[in-house]
Amino acid sequence: MNEILKKTRIESDLIGSMEVPADALYGVQTLRGIENFPISRFHLSDYPLFVNALAVTKLGAAKANHQLGLLTDAQYEAIAQACREIMQGQHHDQFPVDMIQGGAGTTTNMNANEVIANRALQIMGYQAGDYRYCSPNDHVNCSQSTNDAYPTAIHIGLYATHLEFMKHFELLISSFEAKAVEFADILKMGRTQLEDAVPMTLGQTFGAFASILRDEVRNINFAASEFLTVNMGATAIGTGICSEPGYSEKCIEALREITGWDMKLADNMVAATSDTSCMVGYSSALRRIATKMNKICNDLRLLASGPRCGFHEFDLPARQPGSSIMPGKVNPVIPEVMNQISYKVIGNDLCVAMSSEEAQMELNAMEPVMAQCCFESAEIMMNGFDTLRINCVDGITANPQQCLDYVHGSFGVVTALNPVIGYKNSTKIAKEAMATGKSVYDLVLEHEILTKEDLDTILSPENMIRPVKLDIKPLK
Repeated sequence: MNEILKKTRIESDLIGSMEVPADALYGVQTLRGIENFPISRFHLSDYPLFVNALAVTKLGAAKANHQLGLLTDAQYEAIAQACREIMQGQHHDQFPVDMIQGGAGTTTNMNANEVIANRALQIMGYQAGDYRYCSPNDHVNCSQSTNDAYPTAIHIGLYATHLEFMKHFELLISSFEAKAVEFADILKMGRTQLEDAVPMTLGQTFGAFASILRDEVRNINFAASEFLTVNMGATAIGTGICSEPGYSEKCIEALREITGWDMKLADNMVAATSDTSCMVGYSSALRRIATKMNKICNDLRLLASGPRCGFHEFDLPARQPGSSIMPGKVNPVIPEVMNQISYKVIGNDLCVAMSSEEAQMELNAMEPVMAQCCFESAEIMMNGFDTLRINCVDGITANPQQCLDYVHGSFGVVTALNPVIGYKNSTKIAKEAMATGKSVYDLVLEHEILTKEDLDTILSPENMIRPVKLDIKPLK
């Protein structure tokens, strides 16, 4: 019996008492969260930047409370050390609660309060659970409510995640830009509605991929910048009840110092406490990128299709055997997984949008699932960007002859010739090409409409990628 008692400690709350593992830094309310919300496989400890953000938030609050005389020197120094340890990656295993939870984030907030309080107690020389000297509620959560500390931590965590996201995103864009340069001189057919259109270069195809993604940099950076506005000091509903005059200002000053970011207080704390539009905006920005990634990956799969009966304009790196029954088959598995990531992000965005509109009166209780969706979307996109870049885009090799054969064999090349040889000749060539199956290129030479030199000049890559005026006349 004594051995059992040594392994646990008793903690009590409003509901009653529970046995807490003796070596745990978390406490009774964390245990209740574990018991109440065995919902998903998404746990707080799986999101280290969010855990760090909780510690940043609590450190900022502690600094403000200490300046206002609400914490002793010993309490502040111990709480600050505990927070910094967490920010350095320590104790993250002490955050076991499910990301998806009822209570508008109370479980997560209390998990942080308990871990920090118990670690502070250890630093001060006391036993975990001896909350007379440092309490999760009275000291770590001083001047706070879940309703300001939790969303502030979400904002800080998501902004930190965004900074990481942009590193991976920029690398992928640069990879497409490099391929645009590498393939700049490879002539190919452009297509609209899956039909032959007019010639272009393979470099332009990849340059367009890079461009539509780079266009999103400004948009997602703007969306992320809204995370820097927080409601710290709002407490329960935005009125600031249970905090002292000047607390909000001191807290935001501390957060600015800790993060180095241009953080600021919301203009209207009541509005900010129920408004989750920052997550809506960021999730929407991720969805925009996801829709573009989906288009790009669809194009990669289609243009690399074959190798004998598809487009086969370029080859994707072979990453694994493509079939358990068809020998020699290699599938575009990397673009395929990026497609699926895109669908997941789009689905998460719908969840965020629906959850945001569920705000009632002075709070939105659906913040936990919104946060989980935003963190997850950013994370899987980062992973997707890396695998797409490393395992696919960087290793793409062009098939220049295949691309050129499509140009010479396409009726669409007549459009490029029309300004030089005229509509009558163009129509004659197009009609005969359709009837005989011969290439436009060969028929133009066969009918001696242009010299080979002039024809090659018209169809040269440099003359296909922009408007040009050529001093070339048809022979007849």
